[in-house]
Amino acid sequence: MADTRPGFTHWDRQFEGRLLSPGTDEYESSRRLWNGMVDKKPALIARCMSSSDVRTAVKLARAQDLAVSVRGGGHGVAGTAVADGGLMIDLSQMKRVSVDPAAREATADPGVLWGEFDRATQAHGLATTGGQVSHTGLAGLTLGGGLGYLMGKHGSTCDNLLSVDIVTSDGEMLTAGTDQNPELFWAIRGAGANFGIVTSFRYRVHPLPETLSGMLLYPRERAPELIAFLREVLAGSPDELYTTIGFLNSPEGVPLVALLIVYSGEVSEGQRVIEPLRQFGGAAADLVRPMPYPEVQSMLDHAVPIGDRYYWKSNFVDYLTPGLAACLTQGASAMPSPHSMILLFEMKGAIRRVPKHAMAFDHRDVGFELSIIAHWSDPAADAANIQWARDVWRSVQPFVSSAVYANHMDADESGSRIRDAYGAEKYDKLVALKTKYDPDNFFRLNHNIAPAA
Repeated sequence: MADTRPGFTHWDRQFEGRLLSPGTDEYESSRRLWNGMVDKKPALIARCMSSSDVRTAVKLARAQDLAVSVRGGGHGVAGTAVADGGLMIDLSQMKRVSVDPAAREATADPGVLWGEFDRATQAHGLATTGGQVSHTGLAGLTLGGGLGYLMGKHGSTCDNLLSVDIVTSDGEMLTAGTDQNPELFWAIRGAGANFGIVTSFRYRVHPLPETLSGMLLYPRERAPELIAFLREVLAGSPDELYTTIGFLNSPEGVPLVALLIVYSGEVSEGQRVIEPLRQFGGAAADLVRPMPYPEVQSMLDHAVPIGDRYYWKSNFVDYLTPGLAACLTQGASAMPSPHSMILLFEMKGAIRRVPKHAMAFDHRDVGFELSIIAHWSDPAADAANIQWARDVWRSVQPFVSSAVYANHMDADESGSRIRDAYGAEKYDKLVALKTKYDPDNFFRLNHNIAPAA
């Protein structure tokens, strides 16, 4: 049902999509996000079908003095896609993907999920760095930087972004790329949620016919030994080899440490490259096999289902030290929920070769990204699980960088942590650009970079 309250009927007639009011099934489904902890009720939801709808929604929000949140895939752990009493601009129905295999480019709407994008590009044997869960939204991941299984070979997601169409805070449409509005394009790649609503993303895509992927699983008590082994073996490994170290539990609740492997090259060569990893020995299971990329992208889907409760703490890590290994092993043993995980995402290769000044996304010279992921389902267990993540995070601070990945910050992060996501020099430049493009902080329901006073 569309909104028929006085003052809104006029706006509803201007939409291809719908204005959704509280009390309807569409409203309820639209406001629900991946993180079930987030239960907020906007005054109105603008379910957009086009860039024209997005422009109209921005103008509506200004006319009615409503705070704006923006939903793409709704997968951000902080839940900034929805806010009490505001206008949610819902892009989830904007789903077009087009692929130009000759130019090796793909263009996608902001409601596209990574699984949908991957199926479209893989129909032509192509791919780009995307989220590590198929129901992650393309828009949010890209605008915050974009770590993924292909970043060693092809860089981050935003490294592969060629241009965007973006609705600014005054409801106008701009194209931003290296040749048009280059300063805005610089800011969008890493801090994009602060600068507007992107309605179209154009990416560079790469040949990727098959991968060699899967997990090697070991008993949890071998984690410090495995990490020490990997510190030596991964040094100098090829860009095509991506790894994640994971502290997790089997479906039966058995404590494990996992080495997730994605080799994005010829399978026969991949078998040779990963043989040293297999020489660690004693695996409880070897699940590595030839695997199409869309299947790779959904390997972890079952581990992070939509609607469960999540809390996240993270930092970048320069080196895998024995102290870090000990802290993570001890922290994993104290998980109050068997569904929680601690992950170390390897960063090397192409993502580290892009000049740091090229865009807002920063911290390319680190070795790993550490994510402490509390995951549970019972609201009564909120306090215990949140406290666990915070306790593990505090324990590892002597062994990690102060830097943090913007996409992995939860809702309670301080202003200093937002500065840490970009570094002081880039943060100051982002403030200046925010002052230029969004001087009244219209886009503020995010990990906010405030304009200069």
